[in-house]
Amino acid sequence: MTHDTTALNRARHRFDGAPAVWLFGYGSLIWKADFDYLDRRHAHLHGWSRRFWQGSHDHRGTPEAPGRVLTLARDPGASCAGVAYLVTPAVFDALDHREKNGYLRHVEPLVFDDGSRVDGLVYIADGHNAAWLGPASDTAIARQIAAAHGPSGANRDYVLHLADALRAQHAEDAHVFAIERELHRLAGLTAR
Repeated sequence: MTHDTTALNRARHRFDGAPAVWLFGYGSLIWKADFDYLDRRHAHLHGWSRRFWQGSHDHRGTPEAPGRVLTLARDPGASCAGVAYLVTPAVFDALDHREKNGYLRHVEPLVFDDGSRVDGLVYIADGHNAAWLGPASDTAIARQIAAAHGPSGANRDYVLHLADALRAQHAEDAHVFAIERELHRLAGLTAR
């Protein structure tokens, strides 16, 4: 699959005339919702874990020095905390561009904090896309993130903003917090 998945996403999940769709955010969408939405709720996606396994050649890195951003990996028994946004289908043109670097839209069941459930769209990148970097040690991931910078800013800021946003919603994520600690260690700062 190419780096740019915009056309693939526009052919997937055409919304069948739905006036609004739930969108699940698990990375920068938690703290950077630069689109209009009708409602915002904390939600969980069961059976998935966040991982810094996707390359960012377009936002948090460059083609020559890609950053690392999040995707989801199947993980039975896990629960990924995030934010669900109720959006009109019109926002997906901008979202498809934002998530174009290897991400595809998937329909997955979301669970809200009150226990109610709804199917929602989520962008997931897997090993079949050209920007895939895959697993690495926490130290190797943090080193790559610490060195990467792209049009959307320093890759390090992506991690730090996300860690703060997860804490604000009282969500635990061992992987994100481990990468954050490694970034602080590499920078010679005291870990939180």
